[in-house]
Amino acid sequence: MNIAVVGLSHKTAPVEVREKLSIPEPQTEGAIAHLLSYPHLEEVAILSTCNRLEIYIVAQETEQGIREVTQFLSEHSKLPVISLRQHLFVLLHQDAVMHLMRVAAGLDSLVLGEGQILAQVKNTHKLGQQYNGIKTVLNRLLKQAITAGKRVRTETSIGTGAVSISSAAVELAQMKLENLTACRVAILGAGKMSRLLVQHLLSKGAEQICILNRSLGRAEELAKQFPGQPLKTCLLSEMITVITESDLVFTSTSATEPILDRAKLEMVLEPNRLLTLVDISVPRNVHADVNTLENVQAFNVDDLKAVVAQNQESRRKMAQEAEGLLEEETEAFDVWWRSLETVTTISCLRNKIETIREQELEKALSRLGSEFGEKHQEVIEALTKGIVNKILHDPMVQLRAQQDVEARRQCMQTLQMLFNLDAGKQFS
Repeated sequence: MNIAVVGLSHKTAPVEVREKLSIPEPQTEGAIAHLLSYPHLEEVAILSTCNRLEIYIVAQETEQGIREVTQFLSEHSKLPVISLRQHLFVLLHQDAVMHLMRVAAGLDSLVLGEGQILAQVKNTHKLGQQYNGIKTVLNRLLKQAITAGKRVRTETSIGTGAVSISSAAVELAQMKLENLTACRVAILGAGKMSRLLVQHLLSKGAEQICILNRSLGRAEELAKQFPGQPLKTCLLSEMITVITESDLVFTSTSATEPILDRAKLEMVLEPNRLLTLVDISVPRNVHADVNTLENVQAFNVDDLKAVVAQNQESRRKMAQEAEGLLEEETEAFDVWWRSLETVTTISCLRNKIETIREQELEKALSRLGSEFGEKHQEVIEALTKGIVNKILHDPMVQLRAQQDVEARRQCMQTLQMLFNLDAGKQFS
């Protein structure tokens, strides 16, 4: 079996493609079940964020498994395979393992070193287990990646003052509007990204912030996290009214279709008043047609790249510290993976020798007769077990210790031939 990842990210696909591929959390169970229904996919984990969709698989036939994932993505996004393929990347085994380590550490993020991705990898692990997509191999891989991400944050300086998508969005707004203190700000959504938006807006001097959400209670919970700050809360149904009184609007909801478009805005906006929209959702909350309105300037996550580039060089030097740690975690996973290859052969050999031991012991005890005491039987059984364990010890240790993949496989094949083992399919 082999590990592979098929995906796309801010590096390979624009937001208008990424939003078609996005798999919101409520759809994860169905997506995993669909993928597991394909004949060549043994394990599946889905990592879906605003900047990436990655599907990790374990497959007996790697090429067939990749083809099945690509077919699923085409059906899910309603994009033909031929146009989708140009945006996809495919990584196999060691490259896939190292890629996940880098993702968990924030080294593959749009904002280098951002911390939110580690929580998203943890959620991928949780959902994969919950919906039975993750078994032995991906369970170990995701745990190792989470460990790698934690180590990078605690043992290097990459996480110190790390910026996020939300802080980059506030930075962009400040570049465009200069003074946020006088701005009337609306935030649509009350999730983690919105909490970070509030935090960074307050640090930049914003004083008039209104949080809108479908559930008023959740908006109020978010406002309570910033005691002493004059944060207003409203229902999302009041969105248009609030926007008409705002200068700057951030959108960060889980809606799968745009909730703002030209038609909604042009009916209510005053002709001479400027409005700035910053949409950090994928799928997008703001339709691209708002850009045709004369007094509206709209930005999405892909527009944050210019802001991020200013901080990237110093952060890149910090990232070099992390690479050594990631190599250690990747090697730890590979050691486990190599030992896994030998399990079937070792198990078959031990079972065969144990069967022979039990048969020969039974013959010997039957010849000794019923007068042979139970205590003597126990001694002889312990003797035969001890002999078997000592004979098997060195071959087991040597087989597990083989670092070279080809040498290890030759050893396994030799054992299978010499002992006439039926070890079934080995890892390939």
